Amino acid sequence: KITYYEGVEQKILISELQIQIEATQAVNDLYNFKFEKAEQQFRWLEQKYNWHPLPYFLMGLSEWWKIMPELENKSYDEKFYFYMNKSIEVADKLWEKPEYRIEAAFFKAAGYAFKARLLGERHNWRKAASAGKKALNNLEISKGNEELSPELVFGDGLFNYYAEWIPEHYPLLKPVLWFFPNGDKEMGLNQLRYVSRNAFYTRTEAQVFLMRLLNSEDKREEALQVSEYLTTTYPDNSYLERYYANLLYQARNYEENEKVSLRILEKVKNGQSGYGAKTGKYAAFYLGQIYYSRRDFEKTKHYYTQAMNFAAVGVEGLNSGYYLWSVNGLAKIADLERDEETYQFYYKLLKEHSKAKDKPWKDIKAYDKRRKEKRG
Repeated sequence: KITYYEGVEQKILISELQIQIEATQAVNDLYNFKFEKAEQQFRWLEQKYNWHPLPYFLMGLSEWWKIMPELENKSYDEKFYFYMNKSIEVADKLWEKPEYRIEAAFFKAAGYAFKARLLGERHNWRKAASAGKKALNNLEISKGNEELSPELVFGDGLFNYYAEWIPEHYPLLKPVLWFFPNGDKEMGLNQLRYVSRNAFYTRTEAQVFLMRLLNSEDKREEALQVSEYLTTTYPDNSYLERYYANLLYQARNYEENEKVSLRILEKVKNGQSGYGAKTGKYAAFYLGQIYYSRRDFEKTKHYYTQAMNFAAVGVEGLNSGYYLWSVNGLAKIADLERDEETYQFYYKLLKEHSKAKDKPWKDIKAYDKRRKEKRG
């Protein structure tokens, strides 16, 4: 089927097989955190297609995935914004070619949407809302043209899901969203499934969103299947690997979680790209929990202590739930080992860094009460 926009037959460069072949290894390298190799190829694409937003968008996407494992790290923000702005600027010029208007709108929607994501993470709500509105305006032009390219369904799927999800979870935002069209969560998930199977450039992004949204919808079996595929395909992507570990932990598949968490910690130890303290914190905590359930207290103490150390250097620091639950676990082990001095040390440490409503603190207080009652 031929697609027209304002009476002009539309072309779309990203559907051309030759450019997909040229970009395949680079896109795989990006998602596998081989950023230098990926960017070398993206720069080559820029030399060849400098009139098109694709190479600049891919460079921006590379910066985004450097941010993903440690969202608090702002050192990549400037480059990320530069490339997304450049992508939008080149898409504006592409818009002047009538045969590329749908593709230009797609890249403008994508560039503004990614900017809105990071601006939201940085709590710059005014700029995030402005970028989001521009993304939506361009999405209206590009959506509903899956016969031209399955890539174009990605934004539509996300919109359909979040347009219903946001008012459900943030009712205070309803007055702000009154001018938005209605969404459909199930349709949004189905559209993301379609993109996950059929797209090239947006396939992995769609799979990442699908994995997270299925998990939030309690469709954890399907989320785990998507997560396993992503981790197998991109084994050195720290964000994907730790998310897989989390889903395995939720599924109580401790045997597989143990393997994945040990592998993560080895990469953290080796200083592998993307594997920092935040990723290490999750893996060490899961291992602490697993070995506690097996009553292997020496290993439990080792990994809970590691989780505490990793958590201490993060943004939440000593108030992190992972830190507090690790201290809670260490206190209980000390009690089981009849080491009163160490028990009191961890009990006081937990009290010092907890708020009254924190679950780890409430839990240890109840535990301490039962302990005293037993001893009369």
